Amino acid sequence: MKEYAVYKGDEFLCLGTAIECADKLGVKADTIVYYTSPAYQRKLAKRNAVNPIIVIKLEDE
Repeated sequence: MKEYAVYKGDEFLCLGTAIECADKLGVKADTIVYYTSPAYQRKLAKRNAVNPIIVIKLEDE
């Protein structure tokens, strides 16, 4: 299973599967996956958001 690391700005929020992270943040698992997409990255770049939620997909070893 893929794991994700979730940050808000520089603050670490959680680590786990999309479902685990979604439960912790109170969002859908699809939202966690969306946060890793190029579309979300473009949206952040346009907005110049302060302390945005950043999700990093961790590679399987």
